[in-house]
Amino acid sequence: MTSADLHVHTSCSDGQPDPRAVVDHVRRHTGLELIAITDHDTIDGALRAADYAAGLKDAPAVVIGEEVSSLDGHVLGLFLERMIQPGMSVRATVEAIRDQGGLAIAAHPFWATERPNRGAAIYGVGWKAVGVGFEAIEVENATPGLYLANRRAHGLRSEMALAPVGGSDAHILDAIGRAYTTYPGRGEAALRQAIADGLTRVHRRRYPPLGLVRYGAFWLHQVRNGWSGY
Repeated sequence: MTSADLHVHTSCSDGQPDPRAVVDHVRRHTGLELIAITDHDTIDGALRAADYAAGLKDAPAVVIGEEVSSLDGHVLGLFLERMIQPGMSVRATVEAIRDQGGLAIAAHPFWATERPNRGAAIYGVGWKAVGVGFEAIEVENATPGLYLANRRAHGLRSEMALAPVGGSDAHILDAIGRAYTTYPGRGEAALRQAIADGLTRVHRRRYPPLGLVRYGAFWLHQVRNGWSGY
């Protein structure tokens, strides 16, 4: 079984570590064999991480991904060749991902979802995930405080009979691998097949106390510097 973290951010969007630091941390401090770099509305971090990892013998496989800000909530696109433009409907976003041969995943679907007429930010697509062509649902997101949102995501996945995936949504190094996906086989092709066949499994590790302190300090810094709600 391969262990993979399918939701990781870098300094190319709102994460703290640069792409090389992410790759080095994974190879030195985790058992992950594959990671997806999914910065907000850019694939620059993923491309840089993949280029760096390609020159190392013991590096994880790096999937080119993006967390796309659709009008209806965040969508993870994996196996991308080009950036997906933000600001489209969830259906159009999923179609754009699939047009590239990528996989579309509903990220933290029930995190902070609000109706647009309330004027609040919308982070997850919620029940709008139904019937738009997702390949998988992120049912375990390691962000502290998302327990109930994750439970609801499990329910959504069961209703839709799609593959479950887990991702840390890491914005700091300590967070990488706190939620992750396992699947049979090795490499990117095996991951795609496991998602298609519904053979993925999700897992979660507790944050150590120091990791939680670092996480809180990072987000406090983000809020003080005009955090946009990611």
